[in-house]
Amino acid sequence: MNTFGQQFRISLFGESHGPAVGVVIDGIPAGIPLSVEDFEADLARRKGGSVGTTPRREEDTPEILSGLYKGFTTGAPMAILFRNCDTRSEDYTPLANTPRPGHADWVAAHKFGGFNDPRGAGHFSGRLTLPLVAAGVVAKKLLPEVCIKAHIAEIGGESESHKWKDMVASVAAEGDSLGGVVECRVVGLPAGCGAPFFDSLESVIAHLLFAIPGVRGVEFGDGFRAARMRGSEHNDPIVAPDGTTSRNGAGGINGGISNGNPLVVRVAVKPTSSIALTQHTLNVATGTVEPLSIGGRHDSCIALRAAVVVEAAVAIALADQR
Repeated sequence: MNTFGQQFRISLFGESHGPAVGVVIDGIPAGIPLSVEDFEADLARRKGGSVGTTPRREEDTPEILSGLYKGFTTGAPMAILFRNCDTRSEDYTPLANTPRPGHADWVAAHKFGGFNDPRGAGHFSGRLTLPLVAAGVVAKKLLPEVCIKAHIAEIGGESESHKWKDMVASVAAEGDSLGGVVECRVVGLPAGCGAPFFDSLESVIAHLLFAIPGVRGVEFGDGFRAARMRGSEHNDPIVAPDGTTSRNGAGGINGGISNGNPLVVRVAVKPTSSIALTQHTLNVATGTVEPLSIGGRHDSCIALRAAVVVEAAVAIALADQR
C-alpha cells in the first residue's frame, strides 16, 4: 500500500512523469506554525544538479492545498503537491519491452498487468522521495525537543569525503554507478518510545527506511558487527540514573524501546540501476536476451541525495510513535 502510520499517517501519490507527486498527511495537531519557507532547507538538500546527481531540473515548490490557515495547521488532513515540469518521457520509449536490470520495471508490469505508468519508473521512482521529505519536515515540527540528523558515511566503500567527487565522476564516465551508506543519529529522544516485538521501534523505523527506493540494508548500533563480537564487547554498561551508557552498541534501543541514549541507524543504498554501461536483459516482446544501454538523465550515485530522505523517514516513524 501507499499509506503508513496510525497517529501520524501519510499517503504518497503521483508518478515521476505524471502531472505531479505529493503527499496527504493526517494526524497533524492544530496550531503548529508552518509555511512554505519551512520546507526550503530540506528540499534543497534533496535537489540534483551537482556531480553524480541527475541533471533534471524541477522547482520542487510545495503547494499546500489543505490543512493550513493563516500560517497554522488546522488539524485537518494536509495535502502537499509538487508539479512535475522537466520531464522527458521519450527517453523511456526504447525501454518499453526491455525491463531494466535492478529496477521495478518487470515486477511492476507483472503485478499491475501492464497498466502501470513506466515513464521514469512511474510510482516506483526516486521522485517520490520528494513528498516523503516534505512529510518529514512536518514530522519534525511535532518533535521539537528531538534532533534528527543524517549524513553520508560512505560512498563506494570509501569513508573519506574528499575522495567522493572524483570517484563518482570517474565511475560516471565509465557509464557505471556507485552505492553508499547513510547514518542517522537522533538525540533527545526520551526513554520509553516504542514497544516490544511487532511494533518495536526498530521495526517501525526500518519499515519507513525500506520504503525509500534503493535501500538494501538497515542496521542499528553495532548492527551486523554484533554477530562478530563477544557479549563483553557489545553490551552497553549503564553508568547513570538516567540510563546513560558508556557505549552505544544497541543504537539507543533495547527490547524495541528507546533507552534515552542517541538512536543510531545506518542505511545501505544500492548503486543506481539505470546505467549507460552495456548490460543484458530480456526483451519481453521477442523472448530473447539482448544488450541494453540506458540513456536519459540519472544519478550516478543516489546515495548523494539520500541523507535528507533517511532523516525524513526516521522523523515520520518517530512522529507516529509520539
